[in-house]
Amino acid sequence: MTTPPLTSAPRLEEITSANLEAALGIRVLPEQEFAVSPVVKSLAEAYVHPGVAWPRLIVDGGRPVGFLMAFLDIDWGEDGTLIRSGLWRLNIAAGQQGRGYGRFAVESVAEQIRRRGGTELYVTWHPGDHGPEGFYTGLGFRDTGERSGDETVGVLTLDRVRA
Repeated sequence: MTTPPLTSAPRLEEITSANLEAALGIRVLPEQEFAVSPVVKSLAEAYVHPGVAWPRLIVDGGRPVGFLMAFLDIDWGEDGTLIRSGLWRLNIAAGQQGRGYGRFAVESVAEQIRRRGGTELYVTWHPGDHGPEGFYTGLGFRDTGERSGDETVGVLTLDRVRA
């Protein structure tokens, strides 16, 4: 199945009191719930990780269609020796999947990492049916062979200039 192109220009919005309820209303398909935490948990984690978490609402034509949260310059090894940035959460609303919003989210995080001088975008995913592995590998992420808990760690090498 080919993905229909975006017909408008999606954008990212900071989470504010004005769009909080819209962000909290983003729900993935029921069979995907095992693979991604709900937005409310992500926002709680963003609150306790200020300066590291980068939560954003994905909006298209005034409609909330998804939520992403990046992690920027975290101490991956928890000992100061390995600093990474990447996509922490990606929740595309059940009725909005397959329209290019996931790709837009990954490209947006990649651009933020590039602006900070980064050359790699990390992500983790739960393996299994209905999980996002095919989506990420289709975008060029490769399995690093690492695990974070029960999740696969993937990395995408970023060009210095956006393609």
